[in-house]
Amino acid sequence: MVVDTFWIKQKLQERNKIAEKFFFSEAFKIAKASQEASERFLRGGKLLAFGKGSALSDAQHVAVEFVHPVIVGKKALPALDISAHFSSWLSCLCKKEDMVVGFGPMEGDKEIEEALQWASAKGAMTFAFPGKKGNYAMESPVSDPWIFQEIVETIYHTFWETIHVFLEHRPLGYEIEGLEFLYPSLRSNGHDIEPLLDAVSQSILEKLKEDNGLRESVAEEPLPILRAIELLEETRIRGGKVMVMGNGGSATDANDFVLDLISPPAKKARPFPAISLAMEPALITALLNDVGAEVVFSRQLVAHAQSNDVLVGISTSGNSTNLLRGFEEAKRRGLSTLALVGYDGGEIKRRGLADVSIVVPTNYIPRIQEVQLSIYHIICEALCNPELLV
Repeated sequence: MVVDTFWIKQKLQERNKIAEKFFFSEAFKIAKASQEASERFLRGGKLLAFGKGSALSDAQHVAVEFVHPVIVGKKALPALDISAHFSSWLSCLCKKEDMVVGFGPMEGDKEIEEALQWASAKGAMTFAFPGKKGNYAMESPVSDPWIFQEIVETIYHTFWETIHVFLEHRPLGYEIEGLEFLYPSLRSNGHDIEPLLDAVSQSILEKLKEDNGLRESVAEEPLPILRAIELLEETRIRGGKVMVMGNGGSATDANDFVLDLISPPAKKARPFPAISLAMEPALITALLNDVGAEVVFSRQLVAHAQSNDVLVGISTSGNSTNLLRGFEEAKRRGLSTLALVGYDGGEIKRRGLADVSIVVPTNYIPRIQEVQLSIYHIICEALCNPELLV
């Protein structure tokens, strides 16, 4: 088998080298675009995000982050995922003060490009992931579709963090006090915006170093990732499927994990049977309304689980009650279990609810999610490339 702990360590370290080079060249551009976006939010603008294929999970993630800013604890900002019918929604909703974000495959997509061009002509600020045209546009710095998406997620997490910094800055009508934890090098400098842009740019690079350090930490103990790959491959051989659960941003990661498994972005990759228990809002809201949040995942397992399946839980804290109930139900039904968690692994790890737990050792949610993305992409790459598992 080509996949071993050395291969996993190389994959994690490769990401660090690419990210360091990319963000060193892009940090100031990201800071400048975030400043303009913050001014649009202050003028009453909203953010409209859309994606196609597996990239639709990025639009979902952006909407969650801006509307539910659990880290900042400040202002909920208007953001919508309009992926389902983005051209029509844009024509109905887009105004000149808005921001429009398009997510697509690494090679680009004509329909997404045309939608962004239309929004730009309307006066909206546009973000192209990927693209050549827009107020912020990025062409992929790599040929690896897994790493491309990881860079994209890190960028929009950084936009979210940085926009809140500018919203709190005095020249825009707010105070910066209390946000130093987001950007340690940041200091208020009166009404001069240039020092703030420089400070934010430097702090973006500091956050990158934190990401890279966490990937290095995971790379030092790669065995849990190897065990996860082996666990899921055994599930495929037995004819089972992967079921993934998560809340909030982790729900969008659950969706992304599943989309990457059933329709891998790499060439000549084999699909892997998987479903997301976070994918269906009608079902989830029915359970929330009629029974309660704690059964959102366990009730779905009653309907879908078979003994040869594996349940994957993605969580930043490892403490969510509905994930704990999901793992408990999986154990009762004889399923294998895998957890991707942050902090110290939380109750999931302490109670031994997962056969394999992969812990990203930090309590800062965006960094946890970015490194978790690298981890499950490495798992996907191994599972979807049969030559690696020979």
